[in-house]
Amino acid sequence: MVVFRNDPCGIVCLFITYFAVLYADYVVVEWLIIPTMFDSLWGAFHGLVFNLIVLMIFMSHLRAVLSDPGIVPLPSINLDFTGMRAGQIPKKLVTKDGINWTVCQKCEAYRPPRAHHCRICRRCIRKMDHHCPWINNCVGEFNQIYFIQFLFYVGIAGLYAVIVTIISWTYDCPICQNMIQKNARIAHSIVLVVLSLLFGLFVVAIGCDQFQAIFEDETAVEQVKNKHDKTGNSNGYRSIKGEKSKMMLLQEVFGKGSVFSWLLPWRTARRVPLTPPMDWDV
Repeated sequence: MVVFRNDPCGIVCLFITYFAVLYADYVVVEWLIIPTMFDSLWGAFHGLVFNLIVLMIFMSHLRAVLSDPGIVPLPSINLDFTGMRAGQIPKKLVTKDGINWTVCQKCEAYRPPRAHHCRICRRCIRKMDHHCPWINNCVGEFNQIYFIQFLFYVGIAGLYAVIVTIISWTYDCPICQNMIQKNARIAHSIVLVVLSLLFGLFVVAIGCDQFQAIFEDETAVEQVKNKHDKTGNSNGYRSIKGEKSKMMLLQEVFGKGSVFSWLLPWRTARRVPLTPPMDWDV
């Protein structure tokens, strides 16, 4: 299911993201590789590798933007939660299978464990970590893999851009005999390095948070909610640390298969269907 949010902040962040990536590609090719390595196989190599990284950025980002993050479907019939709003019946209900489901009073629907309501998406999202304006979407159970891939390739692109900049400035530059061209190349190089460092540090910080959440088996939303819940049981779920190995936790996000396949944005995310208990008497 294709998802796109009409959120002004998210749309602006999308434009900033694509502009920054395309600008970096323009500087690397037009102002670093072509002026100094146009007659070398190294020039073709660096140009090919960097554009391949850019392609992976676009693919992973588009999948994170347009993929269903794990939207909990709305009931096909109208459910009456009047008594719940009045506090006459409890908020947490248990299915016959022993799975704790809760009721979202904003969606007026049942939601499975670890699902939380997003005020921007206006829907409940399974295993919601946070709403990210840079992908104009929630990071949830079904698209977290693409979000982490996007972070990885942005970090690689930033590092590679700095490396190409350093290598390029060790070569003679024929067009730099012109002072205007020389100053323009210096300016573009400085902007590229600054952007690479800023975005690189940004994605490293977010990536560390993502892997910390994976290894602790607790999303960012759950961490906040569990701090205010003495039982540590946010939305019918409690993380028992040490119950699963780190590889099992990673496979819940990236799926089974080789670690190399985890970097491929065209892979289909793992989906575990859950049937909403529409027949409950509330």
